[in-house]
Amino acid sequence: MASSFISVSLLFIGLHTAGGFMGFMTDRCDFNSTDLKDIEFIRSYYYNKLEFTRFSSSVGKYVGFTEYGVKNAEYWNSDPSKLAAMNAQKETVCEHNIKIDYDNVLTKSAEPYVFLSSVTPPGGKHSSMLVCSVFDFFPKNIVVRWTRDGHPETAGVTSTDELADGDWYYQTHSHLEYTPRSGEKISCVVEHISLSKPLVTDWDPSMPESERNKIAIGASGLILGLTLSLAGFIYYKRKARGRILVPSN
Repeated sequence: MASSFISVSLLFIGLHTAGGFMGFMTDRCDFNSTDLKDIEFIRSYYYNKLEFTRFSSSVGKYVGFTEYGVKNAEYWNSDPSKLAAMNAQKETVCEHNIKIDYDNVLTKSAEPYVFLSSVTPPGGKHSSMLVCSVFDFFPKNIVVRWTRDGHPETAGVTSTDELADGDWYYQTHSHLEYTPRSGEKISCVVEHISLSKPLVTDWDPSMPESERNKIAIGASGLILGLTLSLAGFIYYKRKARGRILVPSN
């Protein structure tokens, strides 16, 4: 799986306010691997959310974006020792922290779990719609596809983006609109870096989910009714044993 371009903010310093104005500075490392050549150290200076000066290790010097920023860049670039110290940040700050990120987070993965369900399709164009919901996977990149009798099924397929749960995990949902055929086998296939082989979940069309729910509710009601009837019968028998029959004249 191709590595993605990642930006990590390592520092947030120099924040101050005065008379309603705000200036701050950020350090960040942009990278797509742990190799030093794939890492860029960037220090940015802002005033009221406007970046006015930036140092980039890829450029090797300061660059100004406003009149004030250009003057700052010229002054700082005139100091060789300052430039040497800034260029060293790529190795001393970025490389060290990026290796920690890869060891503890970026090389870890979490296997997804799949829930397959049927819903009523909107508009009535198709008689059925299946939803393949994939939860709790990491990292983000994932492939969700459909097969019908072992062959790829692409018609009537719509999918959401990978949605962040806010706890490092992701979820995604794929919808398949189709017209059922007797004896067919429809499957949702998930491919992810955490899986040694594709995760295949087959749809069982023997009974719609709504019908299964109705049967479950009916069975629960029947069991409850029989339990109450049995309890009433036992109560009646106990009361009958306790009564004394008085013969009438």
